[in-house]
Amino acid sequence: MTVRIQALCIDSTNPQVPAGFWEQALGWRRTYEADDEIVLEPPAGSPEDGVVPDLLFLRVPERKEAKNRLHLDLRPEDRDAEVARLEGLGAMRVDVGQGPDVTWVVMADPDGNEFCVLRALRPDEAAG
Repeated sequence: MTVRIQALCIDSTNPQVPAGFWEQALGWRRTYEADDEIVLEPPAGSPEDGVVPDLLFLRVPERKEAKNRLHLDLRPEDRDAEVARLEGLGAMRVDVGQGPDVTWVVMADPDGNEFCVLRALRPDEAAG
């Protein structure tokens, strides 16, 4: 059997809010937009295009009330610079019980969806 993940679906009472944030944060493109759903895909022709799952933002009536059961982990070249950039786009740092000694920063997008910004890979980790 051959199967692949097509999209990661994110519920929201207003899909414009998280879709706008993630569009800027990732530099992705909107490939579909309606009142109740928005699709973001990697830039056309990029190595991720057609490989990485799309982000599908869906309108739902209920608000987010608890910690996400699934979240994104971002791996930038410079964690602290990326955290500052994402804060400038409207993300905020959040505490989900991660403790003070972790190497990642837990954040939430403007709609309250948690995600992590990881440290950069060391050269020995990036090879292979």
